[in-house]
Amino acid sequence: MSEIDLLGEPHNVIRHPDMPRAVFSLLWDTVSSGAEIFAYVVNLAADGAHYWVLAHVTPSYDPAGRIVGYHSNRRKPAPAAVRALQPRYRQLQDEERRHGRAVDAAAAGRALLEDHLTSQGTDYERFVWDLTNRIGAAG
Repeated sequence: MSEIDLLGEPHNVIRHPDMPRAVFSLLWDTVSSGAEIFAYVVNLAADGAHYWVLAHVTPSYDPAGRIVGYHSNRRKPAPAAVRALQPRYRQLQDEERRHGRAVDAAAAGRALLEDHLTSQGTDYERFVWDLTNRIGAAG
């Protein structure tokens, strides 16, 4: 797809099959509530390959304070952070594959993600920054 083909299209047109629905669900729930989020996202390239980004997604507002869209800045993540993240994303995908409907898959993955984060005494935002600052900085 060219840039012009992507304009106005939902982000999921470049969602790579290895991207857990659970993380997308968390991302969209967060920004649609008016909050920002940083998330590790694997996207689909035009040639079918994939690429990882550390996305910072924020809602955009009209003068009346209503959400009218979303803005995302992307950074190239540290390879060590991606390597550390991949086993967790694979676990989420494995759980999601056990469910036939996309909505059920996303909910099951979200439950698994939340259980993991709670057991670690953290939330997704702190999880991302731990990967970014501690693991990513180490190379």
